[in-house]
Amino acid sequence: GGLGDQLANELARSPAAAPAPDGSLDLAAMYRWLLDQGLRERVVAGRAELDRWGADYARLQGCDTATPAPGCTVAVRWLQQSGRTKSPPVVFARLAFAFALAQADPRVVGLNLVAPEDDRVALRDYSLQMRMLRFLSDQAPGVKVALHAGELTLGLVPPEALRGHVREAVTVAGARRIGHGADIGYEDGALDTLKTMREGRVAVEICLTSNDLILGVKGRDHPLADYLATGVPVVLASDDQGVSRIDLTNEYLRAASEHGLSYRQLKQISRNGLTYSFLPGDSLWRDPVRAKPVAGCARGSLGAIDPAPACRRFLAGSEKARAQWRLEAALTAFEGLKDWRTP
Repeated sequence: GGLGDQLANELARSPAAAPAPDGSLDLAAMYRWLLDQGLRERVVAGRAELDRWGADYARLQGCDTATPAPGCTVAVRWLQQSGRTKSPPVVFARLAFAFALAQADPRVVGLNLVAPEDDRVALRDYSLQMRMLRFLSDQAPGVKVALHAGELTLGLVPPEALRGHVREAVTVAGARRIGHGADIGYEDGALDTLKTMREGRVAVEICLTSNDLILGVKGRDHPLADYLATGVPVVLASDDQGVSRIDLTNEYLRAASEHGLSYRQLKQISRNGLTYSFLPGDSLWRDPVRAKPVAGCARGSLGAIDPAPACRRFLAGSEKARAQWRLEAALTAFEGLKDWRTP
């Protein structure tokens, strides 16, 4: 937000941001400067800003009235977004603020880099930005990173720009979720990257409509089948519902009608949406691929109103598992409809 931007502009003008003769930046020196200039104090103000936004939301939804809007039942969490098209010191300072805010406030469950990945500055500084994320992750362990990476295709950028964005996001920046990943087939060592994502349980957020409208990548040209075939955890996302005039249901429809995904695959993707979310707590699944629950919840029906005592204790200690349990209840109810298989 504006608090991070103000600090970023101050850093860009400081001696700490001056490049070395070889053009490199001293990330440690810039980070020390930010701390000395009150990074943590800006975070206190940033948390107060979140408080105001929450209060405004509750007021607009009428949450304290006799007729609250349905939105009052929605749990809101934040991803702090930082733009990738500014100068390196500005991007670094914004990211440092994002990490510090996420570390201090549980409502901020992670962070992301946004803005067009094919922008001239974004392409030029991509590897540097991944190193920035790695450096800041080491300073603030536990903060989760989701990255728009690989939202590129041949013709939009020159071939050399397609050689490693997803790979660097995973292996350098340590991203736990990859948004888009549409260029994976053009990348060097793509099979190794896919294996790393599968083994590390790094999810890919597939945005079918967005990739069609922005990149012209759809149908057989889309790598969705490659991610599924190699066992990478897949979730569906809209990217931007307001711009594309769609909703998530539309993305499930496209996955079924254009890519031939079965109900079983769509069900797994729905489960993945929570399993690989940044909600706090342990997952319901000890084996998410085979939908095997943790030992305490292995007996009885998934999503039952009255789970076994051991399962009830487990759910009480995990916000993520409670959300997963509610999804299982909804799936069971849906599958109990007599006509649910009707096209």
